[in-house]
Amino acid sequence: MHPLLTHLDNWRPFRALVLGDFMLDELVYGDAERLSADAPVPVLHVRRVERTPGGAANLCRALAALGGTVAAFGVLGDDEPGSHLRGALAGEGIETGGLIADESGRPTTVKRNLVGLAQQRHPQKMFRVDYESREPLDAGLAGLMLGAIRAAVAETDILCIEDYAKGVCTPELCAAAIDAARQAGVPVFVDPAKLTDYSRYRGCTTITPNRTEAEHATGLATHHADDPDECAAHNAELARTLAGVLGCEAVVLTLDRHGALLLERGAEPRAIPTRARQVYDVTGAGDVFLAGLAAARANGLSWADAVQLANVAAGLEVEHFGAVPIPIERVHQQVLAEASAEHGKLRTLDQLLIEVRAWRREGKRIVFTNGCFDVLHAGHVSLLDRAASHGDVLVVAINTDATVRALKGEGRPVNTEVDRARVLSGLGAVDRVIIFAEPTPAEVIAAVGPDVLVKGDEYSVEQIPGASTVLERGGEVVRLPMVEGKSTTSTVARIRAGKNG
Repeated sequence: MHPLLTHLDNWRPFRALVLGDFMLDELVYGDAERLSADAPVPVLHVRRVERTPGGAANLCRALAALGGTVAAFGVLGDDEPGSHLRGALAGEGIETGGLIADESGRPTTVKRNLVGLAQQRHPQKMFRVDYESREPLDAGLAGLMLGAIRAAVAETDILCIEDYAKGVCTPELCAAAIDAARQAGVPVFVDPAKLTDYSRYRGCTTITPNRTEAEHATGLATHHADDPDECAAHNAELARTLAGVLGCEAVVLTLDRHGALLLERGAEPRAIPTRARQVYDVTGAGDVFLAGLAAARANGLSWADAVQLANVAAGLEVEHFGAVPIPIERVHQQVLAEASAEHGKLRTLDQLLIEVRAWRREGKRIVFTNGCFDVLHAGHVSLLDRAASHGDVLVVAINTDATVRALKGEGRPVNTEVDRARVLSGLGAVDRVIIFAEPTPAEVIAAVGPDVLVKGDEYSVEQIPGASTVLERGGEVVRLPMVEGKSTTSTVARIRAGKNG
């Protein structure tokens, strides 16, 4: 079994405090089909505007998606973007009492991204406009925030510091917050700013700089060796330098497509590789990585397993455009998919339910059908193709060999349940296969709760096991016409007649 699966099966909620630079990301989408007449620049014909929490606010959302109860501590401007950001976070269940409005004229940090779509291709960032102040936080506001953190830290599992060098995470505030957490026995996870001096983070539990940040802080160059062990060896000095400055328990150096380098106190550095992904946008990947690492440690995972989980979460993030929180169900689904690669689409019920939860969170419509599917023929393929058209994912449940024998008699099934599952897995219309031992699939249907239940029209709705359960939940039961002259029984009979004749 994949080492992360046991941890994910027993995943539990946690509480997190987030201190950092809270921002509002604006994505201004439009068509970029022509150049300006008065300058050689593209013209963006605006179609829509999206506003999403960014920076430390995105970290809050990422932690919440992983099962955390999150409290935010930072500074907003006394302005409309600040009100919008506060409301957006509160709407996602994040506690915003620690977000202080600065009435002295400091604006809420806004990053406005102009995103063009040319020739109906993927959206591409064209330009970014930042509205912000980088002035150090006023001592009075810093004192208010520190008091709130001290009051809350004893009741939390983790403290995360997300520093984007916008003036909130001053050396004094960082040092005091880390000290308060250490006194309370709470681990501190830091995603640092691009600084030459990391002393403000001294005493943290771990720090997660990327290549650029680590090089800037140490004056050393990171290496890009493709071999994981060689990568670890080359970057060990850099990690040890950071560990020496900070006195932390672990340094996690993120190395983009090469995964991460983990240096635990008293241990040799380790390369934790990541799976290659189709990268659309790296926005928010660092936030999601820190969230995954912190959430995993809050759940008792080892440093190596925690980095591996963080790699999975960040890898899923870069497949999306813009900052998108990755739910724990989606991480669980991805780990399960990687662990089950050798089994194709075959799942146990427990494994399937993990994926069902992820599909539901993504708004996918789940279709379910069942049968023996002993000797696959054109009628089966037609039924499955038509069933798949009623939703986004098709789950096919098949009877065990013993149940088929009880239903069809001796000599059946012709193919074993494993072989039948393997053949079904090869069909493009089929997304998952499950084997059930009960006389009917009613229990499996009740557990899965499909949006659409599909059977052949030789059965009435009243005769279809699980139909009433689906209908009571607001689902749909679809009866599809069978393909005339195509059945396993007739196919087997013709084969046997041919052999005898």
